Amino acid sequence: MSPEVSVKELLEAGAHFGHQVSRWNPRMRPYIFTTKGGIHILDLQQTVECLKKAYKFVADTVALGHQVLFVGTKKQAKPHIETQAKRVSQFYVSNRWLGGMLTNFKTIRASIDRLGSLEKQAASEEFAKLTKKERLTIEREITKLNHVLGGIKTMNKLPGCVFIIDPKKEEIAKKEARRLKIPVVAIVDTNCDPEGVDYIIPANDDAIRSIEIISKAIGDACEEGLRRRQAALVKEGMVSEADEKPAAFVTEKEVSGKGRAYIGKAKKKGEEETTQEDVEKFASAKATHEAKPV
Repeated sequence: MSPEVSVKELLEAGAHFGHQVSRWNPRMRPYIFTTKGGIHILDLQQTVECLKKAYKFVADTVALGHQVLFVGTKKQAKPHIETQAKRVSQFYVSNRWLGGMLTNFKTIRASIDRLGSLEKQAASEEFAKLTKKERLTIEREITKLNHVLGGIKTMNKLPGCVFIIDPKKEEIAKKEARRLKIPVVAIVDTNCDPEGVDYIIPANDDAIRSIEIISKAIGDACEEGLRRRQAALVKEGMVSEADEKPAAFVTEKEVSGKGRAYIGKAKKKGEEETTQEDVEKFASAKATHEAKPV
């Protein structure tokens, strides 16, 4: 199957509008159709073709028993990231990306276990016997940890691929995935560097409708992959667990003979991975949002 997304639908969603010409990244040149009013206009024919390739890759990944991590922390992306990930039982990060969520997963996993322990305690009969202050302290910690870890608290191993809304904003997530050789699928606007993105979907990453349409298509790909996986398990005799053998990932290096995905850069000076102590510290921080400049 392929995503049911047309050029007309993307056009009506404003997916073709890029950023101001002065803010473009030259590596996005292959995906730009023209310039209008000082704004770059993306080639939606390429967007549709790129989305088809990304859809197939995601569906194949999930069919092999792997899961997808949806990442989008800006306000336009957050509701759609959460909705689609929950709809198809995948993971998501929509409030804040903590450095080391992938590369230091062991530490993050310890904090997730802490969250699970607190939630279990809060659901027990013994919880009612605690003082009001003790109950309030536990409830507040649960809320804070859920704010940053809620979307990955059932993630017991690294995802098979990462789907990102705006790799410029989610640069750390992209680089961590690349460092671990986890394929990256992303909506890439004209101001973004496509380096490190294996499956580029050139589109407006600020327009709500554009994000919604493409996120749903990726969600549909996960849904198709799950159906194929279930069918395979039934054929094999109702195997209860997914095959642990890693997928033979094939990354898309060229699009329409011109577009190219690039290998991630080395870690920048000053980037730090998160310690378990940091998780609780960062948990209370509110997500920061960025609006598309005029």
